[in-house]
Amino acid sequence: MDFPLLDLLDEQACYDFLVGALHPGGLRCPACGGRHLTIHRAHRDPVLDYRCACGRVFNAWTGTALQGTQRRPAALVLLVRGIAQGTTTARLARELGCSRRHLLDLRHRLQHLAWRALPRRCLPDAEAEADEMFQNAGEKRPKAQFPGRPAAAARQ
Repeated sequence: MDFPLLDLLDEQACYDFLVGALHPGGLRCPACGGRHLTIHRAHRDPVLDYRCACGRVFNAWTGTALQGTQRRPAALVLLVRGIAQGTTTARLARELGCSRRHLLDLRHRLQHLAWRALPRRCLPDAEAEADEMFQNAGEKRPKAQFPGRPAAAARQ
């Protein structure tokens, strides 16, 4: 199914969504933490390059899992949405029209950061119980349709 999903999404709205998700306290300089930012370059609108008062040039992706990516904000939103839904990397690559290998690398970076952010609390109980089940091969076949006949003969 090949249709222009990216044309349906507003680039500025996707950029604002990603900046809000990556920088919930607002965009700050990664070097000094300052908020006095001026626009340095706007050649990839809506992704802007900022210059801080300390002289550092950066963008909203600097210091995040998205650093170094050249994808448009709409493609990044669709990618994150696909990962959250459990869509395979090959399918995402086909739908977005890009390299599966590069998407897989980005997916691994995002999943690693999500794994690191998981809470590391201990279980509430001091003891845990687990059940095991062993099943011999072929025991899960359907029952015979006719009584008195083996299941293998009923399938023919």
